[in-house]
Amino acid sequence: MSKTLISFGHGYSAQALARLLLPQGWTIYGTTRSREKFAALAETGINPVLWSDTSLDEAFAAATHVLVSAGPREAGDPVYNEYGDRISQIAGQLDWFGYMSTTGVYGNHDGEWTDEDAELRPTTQRGRWRKAAEERWLAVPQLPVHIFRLAGIYGPGRGPFQKIRQGTARRIIKENQIFSRVHVEDIAQVLAASIARPNPGRAYNVCDDEPAPPQDVIGYAAELLGAPMPPEIPIEEADMSPMARSFYSESKRISNRRIKHELGVTLRHPNYREGLATLLAEGG
Repeated sequence: MSKTLISFGHGYSAQALARLLLPQGWTIYGTTRSREKFAALAETGINPVLWSDTSLDEAFAAATHVLVSAGPREAGDPVYNEYGDRISQIAGQLDWFGYMSTTGVYGNHDGEWTDEDAELRPTTQRGRWRKAAEERWLAVPQLPVHIFRLAGIYGPGRGPFQKIRQGTARRIIKENQIFSRVHVEDIAQVLAASIARPNPGRAYNVCDDEPAPPQDVIGYAAELLGAPMPPEIPIEEADMSPMARSFYSESKRISNRRIKHELGVTLRHPNYREGLATLLAEGG
């Protein structure tokens, strides 16, 4: 049976999923606002669609799966605002609907372990927007919604190596600051596993096995490169953008038990050390 995915906001993580699905014969429509990205997507085997293009009529008629990874803003989820009615109309024909959220919806837990059953109490504006978007999609009748709460994403083209090579990397120090992270290839395999085992209404944390202080990750990357250790800077003295500083306002260890036990996922990059070593070996 043919399968068709509409990927709204077809960016870094969605493209990794597409690399798994296309060899299996999937048809994938990916939206973008950029004409430059439009041309690049076409070269990967995706059917690119410019945002708000009426050519999505064909995609909606054929869709069996939908993935939303475009981020919400103050005005709400842009996909819901633009296409919510259309998606509601085809909810009954869909086998799976995925929404890529963030672990920021949990707020601050002072470095303690947090799983999917924790109360959603975001403290950042972005976290509150994500929580609202989750709730809005979950409220659509008959829509087979699956929520994926992603930790910090890294992978090819996204990692600490460039800043270390440029000599601009820093190890920002804040006591008891813990982040979880995930390699983009593991995001893709979690999404694919959920597509194979749909369970509408379920939420999944998507992260590796080893939450760690951010300075440890930067330090290990420098060791891999044989570069000088970036300086330690107390957060009180660090010159940071408001967005960067907001990441340090929350500390938690994210549990990934559910993706293992329910979806049968075995992480390819179970911790940052293995993930960074692989990136470097592959030219990252």
